[in-house]
Amino acid sequence: MRVLSLLLSFTLFSVRLLADEGMWLPMLLKQLNEKDMKKMGMKISAEDIYSVNKSSMKDGVVLFGRGCTGEVISKEGLLLTNHHCGFGQIQDHSSLDHDYLKDGFWAKNHADELPNPGLTVTFIIRMEDVTAKMIEGLDKITDESERENRITQRSMELVKEAVANTHYEALIKPMYNGNEYVLFVTEVFRDVRLVGAPPQSIGNFGKDSDNWVWPRHTADFSLFRIYAGKDNKPADYSTDNVPFQPRYHFPISTSGIKENDFTMVYGFPARTNEYLTSNAVDQIVNLSNPLKVDLRGQRLDVMNKYMSADRGVFIKYADKYSGVSNYHKKWAGEAKGLMRAHAIDKKKEFESKFQSRVDADPKFSAYKNLLSDFNREYATLKDIQPELDLYNEALLTIEILRFANGFRELTNGSIDLKSEKGKEILANQKKRVAEFFKDYYSLLDREIMTAMLKSYYSKSVKPVSPDFIAGLSAQATTNDVEVVTTIVFDSSFLDDEQAVSKLLENPDSAAIAKLKGDIAFKLAVFYFDQYRNVVMKNYNSVMARLIPMNRLYVKAQREVIPEKRYYPDANQSLRVAYGKTEGYSPADGVNYTWFTTADGLLQKSNSGVVDYSIPERLKDLIQKKDFGPYADKDGQLHTCFAASNHTTGGNSGSPVFNAKGQLIGTNFDRNWEGTMSDVYYDINQVRNITADIRYTLFIIDKFAGATHLVNEMTIIH
Repeated sequence: MRVLSLLLSFTLFSVRLLADEGMWLPMLLKQLNEKDMKKMGMKISAEDIYSVNKSSMKDGVVLFGRGCTGEVISKEGLLLTNHHCGFGQIQDHSSLDHDYLKDGFWAKNHADELPNPGLTVTFIIRMEDVTAKMIEGLDKITDESERENRITQRSMELVKEAVANTHYEALIKPMYNGNEYVLFVTEVFRDVRLVGAPPQSIGNFGKDSDNWVWPRHTADFSLFRIYAGKDNKPADYSTDNVPFQPRYHFPISTSGIKENDFTMVYGFPARTNEYLTSNAVDQIVNLSNPLKVDLRGQRLDVMNKYMSADRGVFIKYADKYSGVSNYHKKWAGEAKGLMRAHAIDKKKEFESKFQSRVDADPKFSAYKNLLSDFNREYATLKDIQPELDLYNEALLTIEILRFANGFRELTNGSIDLKSEKGKEILANQKKRVAEFFKDYYSLLDREIMTAMLKSYYSKSVKPVSPDFIAGLSAQATTNDVEVVTTIVFDSSFLDDEQAVSKLLENPDSAAIAKLKGDIAFKLAVFYFDQYRNVVMKNYNSVMARLIPMNRLYVKAQREVIPEKRYYPDANQSLRVAYGKTEGYSPADGVNYTWFTTADGLLQKSNSGVVDYSIPERLKDLIQKKDFGPYADKDGQLHTCFAASNHTTGGNSGSPVFNAKGQLIGTNFDRNWEGTMSDVYYDINQVRNITADIRYTLFIIDKFAGATHLVNEMTIIH
């Protein structure tokens, strides 16, 4: 393969740098990484990690839902992932009567395990390089849309061929910005049940105060179980289903680790952009992230106000708040880390080296104007990106507008609602209504609408407003968004579940006319159309030029500067990262150790900060040092550890292994200064954060008394 001929030639970078940076394709570990991994202390082989000829570690790793990772830890399909990955399911099962967020949940037997409609887990059966088949003849196509159509058609053909006469599924992922392609054959299980979760005070200990922060003391885990039909194959939920018998499950080590020990992360990292130009990084640091952080901060303030006052609202918005908060803090840390690492300057240094080599060698003439072309396009994007961010992070986050926009299909008049298709549409709408109002609070949304409209009209270079706004009231101008918000919520019926449900029972012409005339619906149509037809159109026109340029730039980098080691950007495909346990220095005079203990958890809990409240039972166990077999050799209960593995979103829930391939923890976060690793990796700053498996077992066994779950695991003491 072409990728091997280039990557195997890299010699100039130090082993230290090679070892820590990168998210590597498992099928290429033997050729590219095994030697380095063994130098760092790994005791297993690349074949143990990924094999199509025998059971291997890949058979115990799953894509959990749509965006996390999980690992199989028993012969009965018991699955470990993060608490924040299972949070949506835990919340769905919670109510004021059964507050699993507050109290935790532990199934005493299989019959108590809770089903989760729509939740899936996906195994990778095999991977195959299909680059040659995918790119054949593409060099003759100059139109990007035609190229994408050809790629889509070939993908469909190869996927169909790969899964013929099997129950498997498949997909093809582009690598190196579309210069190469890999086929993934998958097995998707659709019956996944909640088994156990600690209280939120343990599973999300530290909450916003500690999110993206080291040191940590969070037992960020939840337990699920995969169910299958009696033939051990995927099946829809049924009481007749049985626990899945996996091809591989991970042995768990309670022996502990030491500083500088080898560690490995196996999972589905979501998205990185390591090969951006300095222009792109500059816009992230100085333009896009500051605006998005500001807008999310305003929404969080409003949500926190109402959630703090009412436990019912807290339960409704807990998952939403977590999602908004997560990237609010991440983007702030990313910008800070990029500045501290001087990423823009280092990108410019690389580009200067690149341009010098291109100018000096006629064989690289096709790349001569590439960087200047980037300069031109990013200058154009500088005026467009803020408008895009204002829509995505302000206008389109107003819940009543998003909800209203979902009724468009009912109003277009092209569908007979009495037909089979029409009945299906109505059924889906009724389901959507129930799901929306289950987690909706009108007063909160009203205040967010006011804040977001204010931000939009004050920050947009060219704010737009529908003509009918001016006709609502003499006061209803773009500068009086409080009046506009009041009129919308007082006039619209779309924040009233009973009224909306009544309309859907008999959506005749009068009902549809009422819906089309609703002020929230009209406002939603205006803003969503403006977003699609103007803002996104302008953005896409630039991206249509940048996409092929980025593809060419990645290709050019690998040719012009071959001594650098390149790995494909993360795209939620199965990857391996490896590094070692180590602390770091976030600022001058500050040094962090690589692990934390339960003593630190107690210290935080005694600080009086509400985010650090813990159950009395946990406090009592720690004070008595009643750690059972889960204490380290020094008698301490280790809670979390930091290492230099290269991770990103999607690696949440990923298994973390020692040199023998034994499970030692569950990855759940990065340090704040290291969040910039999605764009630029700096070994001095980047650390992934892992919940020590011994702390997880302690919570399950000693705190929750769910010893029966520990008993079904393979524990190596």
